[in-house]
Amino acid sequence: MTRPLWQIAAIRIVFFGLIAALAQMALVVADYYFNDEELGRLLIEQQVDQLGEGQVTNGSATRYALPDEMADLFAPGRGYFARVRTVDGTILFSACDAACEDHFLSRTVRPPDFWVRFIQPGKPLHVAGGGTVERDGQVLMVEFATVGDSEGLIWGVFWHEVLDHLVVPMSLLLLFAVGGAIVSIIAALRPVEAAAQAADNLDPLEVGEGLPTGTMPREISRLTGAVNRAFKRSGDLIRGQRMLTSAIAHEVRTPLAIIKLELSGIDSPKARKAEADVDELSDFVAQLTALARLEAINERQFQDTNLAQLCEDVVSAVAPWVLARGDTIAFEKDVEAMVLIIPSLIRDACRNLIENAVRHSPPGTEITVRVTGGPIISIIDRKRQADASMRPSDSLGIGLAIVERVLTLHGARLVQHRNATGMVASIHFNSEIPT
Repeated sequence: MTRPLWQIAAIRIVFFGLIAALAQMALVVADYYFNDEELGRLLIEQQVDQLGEGQVTNGSATRYALPDEMADLFAPGRGYFARVRTVDGTILFSACDAACEDHFLSRTVRPPDFWVRFIQPGKPLHVAGGGTVERDGQVLMVEFATVGDSEGLIWGVFWHEVLDHLVVPMSLLLLFAVGGAIVSIIAALRPVEAAAQAADNLDPLEVGEGLPTGTMPREISRLTGAVNRAFKRSGDLIRGQRMLTSAIAHEVRTPLAIIKLELSGIDSPKARKAEADVDELSDFVAQLTALARLEAINERQFQDTNLAQLCEDVVSAVAPWVLARGDTIAFEKDVEAMVLIIPSLIRDACRNLIENAVRHSPPGTEITVRVTGGPIISIIDRKRQADASMRPSDSLGIGLAIVERVLTLHGARLVQHRNATGMVASIHFNSEIPT
């Protein structure tokens, strides 16, 4: 199953956004990695802020406790040193001993708000620095130094910079880009979805203005316009074919009537056979005319109709013809079913199915027309004698085309199945009107 366009666009935006993020991350890391001065400054800033979190103020008294996450950092021999003191020079914390004098400013000097100096150039970093931290009105002088950076603290600097300058802004960008793309695509395709639903119900013979194109994107609007023009050409072609078929059928009826009249005056078995052939041809022409008339049907012709009464009338009308062919016909009903139909069309469809049952079964066949719940009209033929030479046809020809077209107009369907005794053709309607 194909994905919706908004999903495809969202996946591709996220995919290329991640590629751009990875490329940007590589640039950020490379930029900071080869800039020792900036990297050293950021490392000192980060460590000064973390060390400053250990300040505890109780009234006018200031105490200091090293944060738990930094407790192991200043163990002897690891190459990290720190000192925290007040403005007047009182030392609150020291993890450097003699190294303090080598790496930090003298206690007698009031340091600037922030300072950095490199003990040794290159990597791993050998840098010292410090800055002031103010909390609750109390100012502390915090100093930090690293010789070799054995714990790789610079990677924390990299992650902090990537998070601040890449992850957060890129996430917002992707969120709004994907969200905006999805909303825009859904809004742009809403008229396309409406046009697709309208196309399912579009009749080539009744196109009208065709599919709406007013609010569609220009490219899709052009495609929809081409579809509308194709529908119009198809409708014109079908209407022309229907008109030609109707005209031919109308013109042929008169010559056939004249031929039959002439044959009736000839006393010969061959004339009678020719008369039967002319009758079949006349029936075929009548069916062509009926098929052409179906295209003129409209909703105002539908009526609430009792199916049982309609089928009983059909059986009464065709009974003489069925009996003359040597068969029998009966009507049965289980329910009084009311449906919204065009009575004349359903009547013709039932007549077609009855005539087919008679024509495609041996003499002596019992024909039963039954109305059951559903509602369903069933035409059942039961042969009294088995005749291996008779093979019922699977097709009603033009009659089947008429029946299927009539049922399509009514939202009904034709179901046929053969059993040991004959054939059952059933018309299944979708709805019943309560009586």
